[in-house]
Amino acid sequence: MKDTAKIRLFIDADLLAGTSITLDKDQTHYLATVMRVKVGTILALFNGRDGEWLAEVMAISRKAVSLTLLKQNRPQTSPPDLWLAFAPIKKARLDFMAQKATELGVCHLAPVMTEYTIADRVKLERLKANAVEASEQCGRLNVPACSAPESLNAFLAGLPDNRLIMFCDEDLSGHSAQSALIKAEAKFGKKPWVILIGPEGGFSDIERVKIKRLSNCVTVSLGPRILRADTAAIAAISLWQSTLGDWA
Repeated sequence: MKDTAKIRLFIDADLLAGTSITLDKDQTHYLATVMRVKVGTILALFNGRDGEWLAEVMAISRKAVSLTLLKQNRPQTSPPDLWLAFAPIKKARLDFMAQKATELGVCHLAPVMTEYTIADRVKLERLKANAVEASEQCGRLNVPACSAPESLNAFLAGLPDNRLIMFCDEDLSGHSAQSALIKAEAKFGKKPWVILIGPEGGFSDIERVKIKRLSNCVTVSLGPRILRADTAAIAAISLWQSTLGDWA
């Protein structure tokens, strides 16, 4: 059985037994002021490369918390190669979407600007912070990549041909998600995927036609009801994971 720690932190440093680490200002404040850790407290650290490591708090001050790495607690693993491309939505719901997508195993969060996108910008650092916090809390060993917003056209043009698109079409013209995904895997084999979610106003007719014409597009329905964008993202990820991902 693996040892457990109540606090997990994502850090950029390499993780090696016996290494000493001094945390940055924000993490020092979190541990010393919010969590009120003491010398001798055992934490779990991960960096997305070296697995999860246990570390002991060696010194605490207002300016810095120092840790010593003890041992690797879990070897490095990676989630399925699943991206979420989404039209930006209002701040609180975007935070929620980023957190839940991270918990559900998405490895890349990609904001795309569509014709009917309401939110005119995305705070990339806020998106990354939500992904980090959710990764720390849910036990995953890496943090999703977060890309800067780009137009839908630019995103589709830059998408590798081998990455299949799970196009969640709000006009309900697609097949049931499970059936469509199973047929796609039978046809194309195991491939990386991106789930494409539209804005609150849906995709325009021109955008819908363009997406459906792509040879790597798999059009799916998320059911008979119109879902909010953040709900649609959670539903789509869950369907994909239960059919082709690490839940199956």
